[in-house]
Amino acid sequence: MPRPTTFSIVAADPQAGEIGVAVQSKFLAVGAAVPWVEGGVGGVATQAWANTTFGPRGLHALRAGVDPHEVVHLLLDDDPQRDDRQVGIVDARGRSVTFTGARCIEWAAGIAGEGFAAQGNCLAGAAVVDALVSTFQRARGTLSDRLVAALAAGQRAGGDKRGQQSAALLVAKPGGGYGGFNDRYVDLRVDDHPTPIDELARILELHKLYFFPPAPEDVLAVDEQLGRTIVAELVRLGALPAGTSRYDEAAQTALVAFMHVENLENRVRSDGTIDRQTLAYLTANGRGA
Repeated sequence: MPRPTTFSIVAADPQAGEIGVAVQSKFLAVGAAVPWVEGGVGGVATQAWANTTFGPRGLHALRAGVDPHEVVHLLLDDDPQRDDRQVGIVDARGRSVTFTGARCIEWAAGIAGEGFAAQGNCLAGAAVVDALVSTFQRARGTLSDRLVAALAAGQRAGGDKRGQQSAALLVAKPGGGYGGFNDRYVDLRVDDHPTPIDELARILELHKLYFFPPAPEDVLAVDEQLGRTIVAELVRLGALPAGTSRYDEAAQTALVAFMHVENLENRVRSDGTIDRQTLAYLTANGRGA
């Protein structure tokens, strides 16, 4: 059976209530094996000769309040193949641990710190994990942004020495899933692609467009000039009759209808404003653009 030899980072953002895992590997559909997360509990990355029971068992122990260092012992102490395993664990408080078995394919190791655990095996060298950590620590944006930025940095540093194939991002947040019914805040997989991290970054931007609320600094008041721009785009798309020039109630209704068709319901606003991402989508990526 092939091994998901890979590099990953598990991290928590206690302030945002988020926990996530990002991973890349020369392995088909790595997201089906390595990342395990539960909102308000923690995250586990199980890799190398991955034991996928480590995910649910590790989360069960974290849910009971067990420290990640003790969780590693619970998972590995009676495991006859412990020297083939690699695992990173972070709980919702930011406590962390990483473990690399003695028989993991070189280069293999990990670094754990407050709020993160980064690890990899069959890597080009130590610089891969160093890049994961340094980039995650200095990156800005959401936890998802920081995790994907860390993956990209790890790849630039050499990544999996066999190459690239798949990547995944799994972030949990209590009530963060679709409609608030579960904790699956971000769940994105690129199962087979020549540049999976780049593709993961692309679909993360789409996920943010459709599901994340705009940042306050991205909300724009619709003044006369901006209103004319919006109307012109709606006319171009056939959402308003040719010759329309005023951003009036009919134009606002047409904009809302366009946003519903394009799955932008979460960005509909009724306060005379529009966010930058919706405006960019309207002008560059709308139907007929």
